[in-house]
Amino acid sequence: MPASAPAAVTASQAKPPRNPISRRRIETVASRSVAIFGLVFGAQTVPTTIEQLSLSRLPWALVIPIAIYGGLLLTTVASIGKKYVRLTTNFFAFTWLAAMVTWPLTVIDPHQIAAERPWLWFLCTVATAAAALSLSTWLATAYLIVAPVAYGIVRTLPSGGGKDFGSAALDTAYAIILGGAILIIITLLRQAAAAVDNAQAAALERYSHAVRQHATEVERVQVDAIVHDSVLTTLLSAAQAFTPESKDLATRMAKNAMGHLKDAASAIPDDDATVRLTQLAHRIMGATATLSAPFELRTKDLSHGVLPVQAAEAVYSAAVQAMVNSLQHAGQSADITRWLSIRGKPGGGIQVDIGDTGSGFAVGTVPTERLGLRISIIERVANAGGTVEIDSTVGEGTVISILWPFPDTVDDTAGVRESVDLQS
Repeated sequence: MPASAPAAVTASQAKPPRNPISRRRIETVASRSVAIFGLVFGAQTVPTTIEQLSLSRLPWALVIPIAIYGGLLLTTVASIGKKYVRLTTNFFAFTWLAAMVTWPLTVIDPHQIAAERPWLWFLCTVATAAAALSLSTWLATAYLIVAPVAYGIVRTLPSGGGKDFGSAALDTAYAIILGGAILIIITLLRQAAAAVDNAQAAALERYSHAVRQHATEVERVQVDAIVHDSVLTTLLSAAQAFTPESKDLATRMAKNAMGHLKDAASAIPDDDATVRLTQLAHRIMGATATLSAPFELRTKDLSHGVLPVQAAEAVYSAAVQAMVNSLQHAGQSADITRWLSIRGKPGGGIQVDIGDTGSGFAVGTVPTERLGLRISIIERVANAGGTVEIDSTVGEGTVISILWPFPDTVDDTAGVRESVDLQS
């Protein structure tokens, strides 16, 4: 076990490769760009806003500017903290639209504003950019049309300056073109990032599948060779063993064959590939669908962490064998409850518990020829650097805990002692 400790530490400290282009990074860059863009335009708009506040009725003259500029600040803080970005950008976009629609109702003297555009005009592109960031493509496109058109209508009214249709249409077209360019850029970047994410996920899945196939093929070749060279020869010798000498020879040959099988099971291919805990958990849970009785599924704290592919294969195979053992030996009564619990261990690693409320058994009385428990579960996990704990009481049920990696300090409990005794 000590020899496997460094490998366990390395696996627990492993980190997934960083993707230079991803949907999350694109969203972060876009949100921060819109926030900075909004602050610059907002700062340029402040003098015009102050000049036109005296032309508007209260409380609109105070509430709307506070909401608009406060929304810009909130959007900036959210983009830096990477939280509530969609909420704050939505707030700013729809606050701006509401302010623009209600503008004609708030102007005290429409003739005094004829020489200038309403100060909300200077933030129209910021509003369309915020909508492009927070809304779906179709909703953002609709907002891109509605917001500038609303300004264009207000611009032709006396409260908006009373400009002619041509001038208002020119401003509207300008806002739509600029906002449309921003929407197209954000949409293209999102699509490109999504394509990269999908390609990377597919590549990792194919690589993981190839690694599993390679490990399975290596194991199959080893086992085939052992079966052909050792096991069959042993069986033939045992079939012809009629004298004490020949029986003793067959016994020694059988021990040698078992030793070869054990060495083949403990052989680990030279591969440093890893598997995520979530992938392993989904694979184990997926195996329950092929079993004849249901298992209650429980998972906890699996968002981070990876395992070496050989350890993952050992944990998976041992967990499936433990579930099969429960179906075969715990009983067939409908009152029996079976469950599968998978959770991450503090500091890295995984723990898989397979339990039932069936007949149970005395661990010390398990015959040595029961390879399913001793070889397929305990020794398989031990060879991968983990351990198995068994808690079983006759008539009450069984819980088999598969832990990887092997803990540095193990409590001197009955379950641990029993698992160690079985391994010996």
